[in-house]
Amino acid sequence: MKTSQTFRVYFTIKSDKAKDGKAPLYAAVTVNKEKAFIALKQQISLSIWDFGKGCAKGTRDESRTVNAFLDEVRLSLGNSYKELLLKGKLITPKAVKDLFLGETDETFTLNKLMTYHNETSGKSLNYETLRHYFVTQRYLSSYVETHYKAQDLLLKDLNHGFIQGFDAFLRSVKPKDHHKPLNDNGIKVHLKRLKKMVHLAQDMQWIDHDPFATFRIRMKKVARDYLTEVELNAIENKTFDLERLALIKDLFIFSCYTGLAYGDLMSLRPAQVVLAEDGDLWIRTAREKTLEPVNLPLLPKAVDLINKYKSNERSMYNGTVFPVLSNQKVNSYLKEIADFCNIHKNLTFHMARHTFATTVTLSNGVPIETVSKILGHTKVATTQIYARVVERKLKDDMRALKHKLSLT
Repeated sequence: MKTSQTFRVYFTIKSDKAKDGKAPLYAAVTVNKEKAFIALKQQISLSIWDFGKGCAKGTRDESRTVNAFLDEVRLSLGNSYKELLLKGKLITPKAVKDLFLGETDETFTLNKLMTYHNETSGKSLNYETLRHYFVTQRYLSSYVETHYKAQDLLLKDLNHGFIQGFDAFLRSVKPKDHHKPLNDNGIKVHLKRLKKMVHLAQDMQWIDHDPFATFRIRMKKVARDYLTEVELNAIENKTFDLERLALIKDLFIFSCYTGLAYGDLMSLRPAQVVLAEDGDLWIRTAREKTLEPVNLPLLPKAVDLINKYKSNERSMYNGTVFPVLSNQKVNSYLKEIADFCNIHKNLTFHMARHTFATTVTLSNGVPIETVSKILGHTKVATTQIYARVVERKLKDDMRALKHKLSLT
């Protein structure tokens, strides 16, 4: 929405609808060359109407009455235009007309934006990603209610101060589903989601400025934790009598040797495990999160696990490669597994994906471009977070070379 709108009001009568020497009166509202006509429900004598000036001519009482009415209408339409401008609404001739006639809809607000995002952009997002937006939106609603003592906020009121305040609010709140406050990167992820929604509002011309124009979001680079070869072997070699732990262990190990994320693993179907021309089994699927294709030749340990669950009743019932489990308790079960294996790391299922990228592939000389394709990353730069492993391997290789040369 632009504030430098061209706004004009003029009046006319429609002589083709004249009856008994009188014709209906209309106001024409023009905004940026768009036009809307408003029937004013007045009949004007053809004999007193000046088509060139758009008003009644002469000084008779009838003419003065008509012109006084026209002045009132012009003032009212001008006020409608100013009200739309102040409320941050999209200004069109129809919007001015609707407000003048009392046929208004709600103004452009933060709640309306969030609802619109979920109904439109949300259709192109998978459920997990959209669920994260719901979390951000709950934080936004809580922030508005706490800081502004309101249930909603006009989009025009979003500015640098609003964002700065939301940042501070997120740093002070203790989420119910977290043991500790959000970390810096977690806060910035919420800000990035708000930024995406604000830019959607700009695209829709619901807001004429970018509140993020002077606010920078810089994510901190964090090390991705992974299992070393020794730790991975410890889990592989551990036998669990409890069925739930044995299953979680198998799923985790499968992810360590394929790089599949939890959601992709749970939705994996037998038809996506195909026999290639070379006689090897491949997984051909697409990442649930990005829809990027994944084509992966399976390592022997992954093949063994597929065969292990081929006749599993739960797998067969769901039509999946593995029994389907809720992600709700998986990470808590993994912490039990870590305790049993004397692994002193915060073991999560996503760590299996990091372990595949580091310990299983990059550390064994697989090119980073290949690893990026297998992981389904849209950019190699995303895979660069694991590059430290390449550096470690280079260091180990050079140390081995130094030792070898010292013996000659």
